Amino acid sequence: MRSFTGTGLVVTALTATVAALLFPLWSYRDRTGTGAVDLTAGSVATPYGPLSALDRDFVDRVRLAGLWELPAGQQAEQRGTTAGVRRAGEHLVEGHTALDRHVREVADRLGIDLPSRPGAQQRQWLTRLGAAHGDAYDREFTNILRLAHGTVFTVVAQVRATTRNSAVRELADDANTTVLDHIKVLEDTGLVDFDGIAAHTKLQQPPVPTAVPPGIRPPAGFPLPPAATRPAPSPSASSDTSASPGTPTPESPEK
Repeated sequence: MRSFTGTGLVVTALTATVAALLFPLWSYRDRTGTGAVDLTAGSVATPYGPLSALDRDFVDRVRLAGLWELPAGQQAEQRGTTAGVRRAGEHLVEGHTALDRHVREVADRLGIDLPSRPGAQQRQWLTRLGAAHGDAYDREFTNILRLAHGTVFTVVAQVRATTRNSAVRELADDANTTVLDHIKVLEDTGLVDFDGIAAHTKLQQPPVPTAVPPGIRPPAGFPLPPAATRPAPSPSASSDTSASPGTPTPESPEK
């Protein structure tokens, strides 16, 4: 009886040891596999490389952007009350005319069926623009379009960084150039409500952790950067108590 009990304890201890050794491998596989599945979900083979669900969604988004931003740009050319707004409208028309031609070519090469009308939210934006006049139109146009471009800008970056399809990669390069140009020309109007856009974006997106949670370590080969520190003042600087206007000091950080 005593021998049987001792053997059972040994077997139990060995089982627990094996489980402890295998658990980190299982949990690591689960964590790293989540991202890989998301990036390759629904992938199909094409002559230009694997085409993922994210790739196809991106192609659709580019087409949808042209379906509503092109008429919005044409409208701004006619109804904008400032030269800046009319110029932004011109850039939208030129940019999306060329980008829509490119996305239709890519869709044809990849066998993707493209949407033929704007989405519900985009139609609502066009309705809002159609009901606005004068200064109110200028502000509605500028901020609606700036918010939309800022949102798609992050999608373009993600696709460009992860796609394995060369045709989609070329489209992402084109879209990145076009969207950034439109963001800049909209901001040049001087009418962008950056506080409102930031608040809206913050409400729409989950919080991003600013530090690595306890117990989580970065993968090997990708160390975290060192903590930022303020450089020590030089002896000549510390002996000079005066400061030029507008220069931030440790006691009064720059806003």
